[in-house]
Amino acid sequence: MRKKILVVDDEPSISMLLEFNLKLVGFDVHCVYDGEAVFETLSAFRPDLIVLDLMLPKMDGIQVTRKLRSQGNMVPIVMLTAMQDLTDKIAGLDNGADDYMTKPFSPQELVSRIQAILRRAQIMPGEAEAAEIEIGHMHILPAQREVRVQGRPVELTPKEFELLLFLCRHRGKVLSRQQLLHGVWDYHFLGDTRIVDVHISHLRDKIENNARSPEYIMTIRNVGYKLAEPVMKESFA
Repeated sequence: MRKKILVVDDEPSISMLLEFNLKLVGFDVHCVYDGEAVFETLSAFRPDLIVLDLMLPKMDGIQVTRKLRSQGNMVPIVMLTAMQDLTDKIAGLDNGADDYMTKPFSPQELVSRIQAILRRAQIMPGEAEAAEIEIGHMHILPAQREVRVQGRPVELTPKEFELLLFLCRHRGKVLSRQQLLHGVWDYHFLGDTRIVDVHISHLRDKIENNARSPEYIMTIRNVGYKLAEPVMKESFA
């Protein structure tokens, strides 16, 4: 079945440009022009990914993302922003967006990013048979895309899950931000590594007992990150 992309932008010229380029590579595309229309469309269209402008009438992109995530909807989101301010870009990621692009952008690059996100969101070859991963008190079921920490289910966005899985499969190895961009976001160009830092911060908030003193995801100064096996504390009778 063809993957469905919901484009949300109040500029008809951008919506038409995106619709043309996405349909050209085989996506089923539906366009809406304000934030509230997203929720009127979801049940009927059921998108596999949302391209979401930051500045929208009725409900802006941040509000839409926050509401989707609060409802437990983890559909991948690529945020579009005309803002050059880093604060606006990080705000989208902080509220659950998977990626962002700054206007003006290359439609071909956006299509490539969307394809990469959807490719990684699918069960990879061999993943359906992959065994449960156990690290400390954390259990990961790759095929089900489920994570539990101390028996508690942890709700991750698609990109957070892929980042955690990638770190787990390279546990103990120091990974640079560029290696993570290539391995998780599938970027084959020089990307903005701050997107990695934001997702690492979100992961820590969700899986660590104390995000300020992590046991799993360690920062290696001036290099990147690694996933460590936490020291299990013994209990004495």
